[in-house]
Amino acid sequence: MDETDRRLQLILTAALALLVVGGIVDLILDQPTSWLSFHVIFELMLIAGGLALAITLWLRWRAAAHDVERLRASLQKRQAERDIWKASAEQALAGFGRAIDAQFRAWQLTPAEREVALLLLKGYSHKAIARHTDRSDATVRQHATAIYQKAGLSGRAELAAYFLEGIPLPDGPAPSDIARA
Repeated sequence: MDETDRRLQLILTAALALLVVGGIVDLILDQPTSWLSFHVIFELMLIAGGLALAITLWLRWRAAAHDVERLRASLQKRQAERDIWKASAEQALAGFGRAIDAQFRAWQLTPAEREVALLLLKGYSHKAIARHTDRSDATVRQHATAIYQKAGLSGRAELAAYFLEGIPLPDGPAPSDIARA
């Protein structure tokens, strides 16, 4: 619980305790002759209501505190699972990145062409690549043409297919089952 919640808890607890204690003190000081008078019944109802409200609030605060603890534990567990998955994915992506770079080198792409080819694989447009690499749009297009020629590919779609063709979907059809257009 944060400080504001604790302060509110303390204020409500003090107000309810004051209500209950005040009602009891008032009944004692009044020294009623009959317990069936309106005044006595009204004060007993106030005391009982204050006690019931205090008990209800305490039980709900306790349940909320337990819920918060369960949520924190669940969140920590999910964060740990996420961190494990992220590490696994990073290793897989690093291996994939090394494999892509090895193929770029096998095609004898220059460092600038390798950078453009990777950005093409990521789906960036020629204009976006030009902005990202501080090159002109024409220069990026020339690099793309050189990439496709050196790789023996017809364009961006074949470049992507070259690297992504064999990646199976978890529950989908195998890549070889999909008819090519």
